Amino acid sequence: MAKRKKTVLKRQRQEKKKRQYNKKIKDSIKKLVKDAKKAVLDQKPEVPEMLKKAYKMIDKASAKGVIHKNTAARKKSGLTRFVNKYGQQIATEKQ
Repeated sequence: MAKRKKTVLKRQRQEKKKRQYNKKIKDSIKKLVKDAKKAVLDQKPEVPEMLKKAYKMIDKASAKGVIHKNTAARKKSGLTRFVNKYGQQIATEKQ
């Protein structure tokens, strides 16, 4: 009986670590996407680098199983649509 309890406690410790790791990755993805969108609206020159960073982080999270591959595709697609819509719209307004 004691062995079973030890394994349960170990599993709980492992799950806690994994949950914290996944949360950290998801939070960093949210921050990168938010920063990229803000840069697009502010017409900053570092937009391409920010997009590249965000895509890379999303792909890494998907590969490691932190987020589902369809979720990753949806996030990347939404970010691309945002850039295409507001990046060009603001550029045409300035002319």
